Amino acid sequence: MTLSGQERYRFSEAPIWELQRTYYEQLGLQAWANDQVPQYITSNPMIGTAYAEIIFGFLQDRAQKGFTTEPVVVLELGAGVGRLAFHVLQQLCELIQYAGVPLPPFRYVMSDLPWKNIEGWQQHEGLKPFVEQGMLDFARFDAVRDTELSLTQSGLVIKPGELGQPLMVIANYFFDSIPQELLYVDEGKIYECEVSLKYPEQSATMGPSEVLRDLVPEYHYKRAAGYEDSSYPYHEVISFYLDKLEDSHVLFPEAALSCMERLGALSRGSFLLLTADKGDHRLENWEFAEPPKLIHHGSISLTANYHALVHYFERKGAQSQFTQHHYKNLNVGCILMLEEPMLHPHTRLAYRRFVERFGPDDFFSLKVWIDKNYDTIGMQQILAFWRLGGYDAELFIQSAERISALLPDASDEELLDLQRGIDRMWRGFYPMPQKYDLALDCGLLLFEMEQYGESRRFLEHSLHSSEEEPVITVLYCLAICSYEQEDDEAALDYTRRSLLIEPEHEEALELLAALSQDPAEA
Repeated sequence: MTLSGQERYRFSEAPIWELQRTYYEQLGLQAWANDQVPQYITSNPMIGTAYAEIIFGFLQDRAQKGFTTEPVVVLELGAGVGRLAFHVLQQLCELIQYAGVPLPPFRYVMSDLPWKNIEGWQQHEGLKPFVEQGMLDFARFDAVRDTELSLTQSGLVIKPGELGQPLMVIANYFFDSIPQELLYVDEGKIYECEVSLKYPEQSATMGPSEVLRDLVPEYHYKRAAGYEDSSYPYHEVISFYLDKLEDSHVLFPEAALSCMERLGALSRGSFLLLTADKGDHRLENWEFAEPPKLIHHGSISLTANYHALVHYFERKGAQSQFTQHHYKNLNVGCILMLEEPMLHPHTRLAYRRFVERFGPDDFFSLKVWIDKNYDTIGMQQILAFWRLGGYDAELFIQSAERISALLPDASDEELLDLQRGIDRMWRGFYPMPQKYDLALDCGLLLFEMEQYGESRRFLEHSLHSSEEEPVITVLYCLAICSYEQEDDEAALDYTRRSLLIEPEHEEALELLAALSQDPAEA
């Protein structure tokens, strides 16, 4: 497969990482349009709520230790489209207001490498209120190099040793997407796996995503005794692998370890890492591992080596939390690199309640099944799962057709819960560069429920925000809503606009006739 004379690269320095970087810099937030790059599993309201509870627990722990003056900085690495930050902040603000207990202030910092993403966050209407309240800021951060944080909104520059509280770091789908070393362990020796790449024939005319999709890696083994030397910063982890592993390929997170050390230095070596990824923290999952495959989804990703992170920082005094049960789609973990980590009970209990007992991975597993079985479940089950998912818009969109079919037999209580859920969902909705029209779905369903005032509000929002020509269904429903609200002028206008599209529309003609009999129209 390898071409003669084809160049070999250290895995962490291979061109795949530059292609990855170029892909995100070119597309900005459009990289997440219609899930080209996956985001739902790590950015939905359910995981946002779990993270908000853990942050709230950490704020409680810091307050109980007497640290109530200095703010806690929460840094999200690779914040991407911004949806996770929105849900976390919304839920965290609700928790703080509900609890009404003294807590230290906090500042949430969204970070990423492409400036396009930061510019997109600055313009997003869902994030602006948090910026205006001083609780949200942004930073461009290079996980491979940077040693400080320069905040774009406040102008603050956070340098090593300047934070009075431990830094809290959120890293979802992050460590699997930054450069990693690829090592091979066999017979008590370490080998470095260099990589050569066979490019597609048309690579010169292809975009970075297409090249990443079609290139073929081949691995070459080179003795790398330097990793075993005591001068190598992470040689203790390597020594452990030499002792425990045989015939195993290991993705080694040198960049991730260095990144967390540099971030920890901002608060004199202490941090709390909250992370979710396709990552393995169990050593047995690295035993006899084959060479990795590049997982393509617009960009590329690999498996994150949580085991190395846990092993390294636990030897420095950290306490880590991962679920006792095996994950299926998403491994959510927490590493407390803190002074007296066990004396942060609210943080650890929040992880236990919102990840260990039933967490984001469990929720997603249920969702995968429910997505395939909406036509068999009842209104109460839909409403219950919707509540569990934090009134998520995606769940509503996927179940809207089934809900409509169940409306004739729904009880008054179910209809009221549905209406309240729609309102809650809308307040917690984070618009993204996707093509579905949530306001339209809400408006049409409320119309079926004969909630004409609310239906009109959503349908008019859809009408005014859409760049496409209005369809007769929307205009006619708006005409009926206006008529039921005794707004005959608007009803007449929507009716006439309906008939311009479909002059023979019987219901619209009947409504026009009824409106024309009004004395004001005579």
